Amino acid sequence: MANKINQPISYSDAGVSIERGNALIERIKYHAKSTDRTGSMGSIGGFGGLFDLSELNYKNPVLVSGADGVGTKLKLAIESNQHDGIGVDLVAMCVNDLLVLGAEPLFFLDYYATGELDMNVAESIIKGIVQGCNSADCALIGGETAEMPGMYHGNDYDLAGFCVGIVEKNKIIDGSNIKSGDAVIALGSSGAHSNGYSLIRKILSETKTALTDQIGGGRLVDILLEPTRIYVKPVRKLLENTNINGIAHITGGGLIENIPRILPINVQVNVDTSTWDWPEIFQWLQKSGNVSIVEMYTAFNCGIGMALIVDTSVSDEVIEFLSQHGENAWKLGEVNNRKDADSPRVTFA
Repeated sequence: MANKINQPISYSDAGVSIERGNALIERIKYHAKSTDRTGSMGSIGGFGGLFDLSELNYKNPVLVSGADGVGTKLKLAIESNQHDGIGVDLVAMCVNDLLVLGAEPLFFLDYYATGELDMNVAESIIKGIVQGCNSADCALIGGETAEMPGMYHGNDYDLAGFCVGIVEKNKIIDGSNIKSGDAVIALGSSGAHSNGYSLIRKILSETKTALTDQIGGGRLVDILLEPTRIYVKPVRKLLENTNINGIAHITGGGLIENIPRILPINVQVNVDTSTWDWPEIFQWLQKSGNVSIVEMYTAFNCGIGMALIVDTSVSDEVIEFLSQHGENAWKLGEVNNRKDADSPRVTFA
């Protein structure tokens, strides 16, 4: 028979503080309120988040949902004690995925789990989530903070994000209109975004490179923790007057894996590698890690965060519009017919 505990024991003795969790909610209510948009209802802290779709001017609305995380980029944030941008990453990975379908992000929820709740770290992360939501015009309507001693150790934590958007049924972008002759437009990334960080950390470890080392005039840690760029506002603005035949968010799998996800079976994309120079961080990773070119295009975005496929007749106008709205945009390549079923979906020349 198991021994009996003689002294009274509480939840806090097990490492969980309900008081800290409640105090965090009170801290972040003000920040979350700043993300209110048309359709927002109530405030965070309840059992569920509310959003009023009747406030929106849609005739045949289709809801679009997505969930994502930040991956092992979190390890670098924890190691360097720099958490400000991680929340932006979390939002970006979700809203950029919704944007691919032409959707307008509506609301966001987060899940934050840790061994022992550090109020300052948690608030810093939430501030980043709020910043990301504001960049995407997306309301933060709820979430969950879980204190889980024994599951997470030391300063470790994990994040997950959940987002819902909306699009008119007849305006869903599914890639079915992509055809031979279309132009592929690249949107520049802000760095490695939130992908390939297990390989990045492997290269750092094998080369014994410190996060404080300088790369191209900046500290490596600052370059690697640069938040993922959010493309929602300029691309949504572009969609008001321009047809886009396909959009690919360049995440895990790089150009090689993500562009084919939106292509009809009978076409391929030819990428002109002379149209851009890899940002210095990717050149450093390739050289220091002795990473093959194919592996680079598979593991990393190599400076391209999103690719748009449009009719070639409007490609120059699209590039000019995006440039005027703060994006680094250029013609990356073109769509051509595939010769046969064994032909690669993406080629580089």
